[in-house]
Amino acid sequence: MAHIQRLIRWLEPFQRCFGHRAQRLALRTYVHGLFSDSDRKSMQAMLARVTDPITYQGFQHFITHAVWDADRVWRRLLEVLPERRGVLIIDGTSFPKQGTHSVGVARQYCGALGKIANCQVAVTAALWTGVRAWVTGALLYLPKPWLGDADRRAVTHIPAGASFQEKWRQALTLIRRARAAGLQITAVLADAEFGDVTAFRRALHRWRLPYAVGISRHLTVFRGTPAVHVPPSGRMGRPRSQLVLVHDTRPIAVRALALALPTQAWRRVTWRNGTNRAWAARFAAVRVTPANDWRDRRLAPEVWLLCEQDLGATPRTKYFFVTLPASASVKQLVQLAHQRWAIEQQYQELKTELGFDHFEGRSYPGWQHHVVLTAVAYAFLQRERMRRGVDSPLTFPGIRAIVQEIFTALLIAQQPDYVKRIQELQQINLRI
Repeated sequence: MAHIQRLIRWLEPFQRCFGHRAQRLALRTYVHGLFSDSDRKSMQAMLARVTDPITYQGFQHFITHAVWDADRVWRRLLEVLPERRGVLIIDGTSFPKQGTHSVGVARQYCGALGKIANCQVAVTAALWTGVRAWVTGALLYLPKPWLGDADRRAVTHIPAGASFQEKWRQALTLIRRARAAGLQITAVLADAEFGDVTAFRRALHRWRLPYAVGISRHLTVFRGTPAVHVPPSGRMGRPRSQLVLVHDTRPIAVRALALALPTQAWRRVTWRNGTNRAWAARFAAVRVTPANDWRDRRLAPEVWLLCEQDLGATPRTKYFFVTLPASASVKQLVQLAHQRWAIEQQYQELKTELGFDHFEGRSYPGWQHHVVLTAVAYAFLQRERMRRGVDSPLTFPGIRAIVQEIFTALLIAQQPDYVKRIQELQQINLRI
């Protein structure tokens, strides 16, 4: 019963985000359903496992059509997060779909399948403390064809004012919201889908946020910080003001730079992701200046280029831009860049235990509502971890045990005769 009391107290700050009693009841019912033992967290399956007095039509309406603001719930969640300092991990999270009618579905790269496929994609953010991850935001990516199709917009209730936004812009929105909520972001981590975008990195520099982002091998850089000058003006014409590179310095692709590094520039580094087994790879780190900004005749800040080669027979190479100080060690660069593993573990837990990707509705508001309530339920799970004094990420059996404890407590509370029936069955077995 203590589980229920803690869950009720956790949901209290969110009750004020809903306009009337029916919505507040539906909120509690939906979160209870997310903690149920149903394999699929579809609305019908969840409702079958809870007994609060609410009809299926009311349950469905609460998620798909009811007028309540998911952004307001996100803001409240950010206000009540008990841990407020850590690395913010940005990710493009995909949801494979069979049909084409769910909002935002298109043929696009699906990370869950590792290929181009029919799916939805969301840009998500999570605060990683080194022990726990907290979901801080999620925005559904809407491809241009969806925004240009009036019929599909109407059917899926895409807001009239919605316009196309690239994923990197959505990521910046999530970062701004986290900072506005008072979260202390020690660094931003993202893969090459975001790291390749000059404007994304430029914003992080402007906000003075350290980062470690994956990049593609074709990006070009200058070794170190290139020398520039303003050429002397001639006797005629206007004085020159545009910077030029000294000695006609040329940028080089990061792959070519890595191939040109001497053998002694590479070193074997071992690291560990949480309590998982240790990993090892070969790394080289070089101070570079990304060259894209030079198109506008300005130099980007100098950063670390971190090159990683696995230890296989035919090693593959990955590349990162990392903005730790020039005095940082290679091991420090590696430790920061490889904290992105936390996002993968988090979404496995969200999808497996709480049905983060199980939403079967087609509307834009419905998707938003389901995702934010899943984040609220996941945050409660993390609170339970904190209460138990867990100093390292729990395994899946550990997570499942907490979920089952909560579900059992809810079942007993909602069906008082449940324990009595179990005891009667046990007595029958004893007599036999």
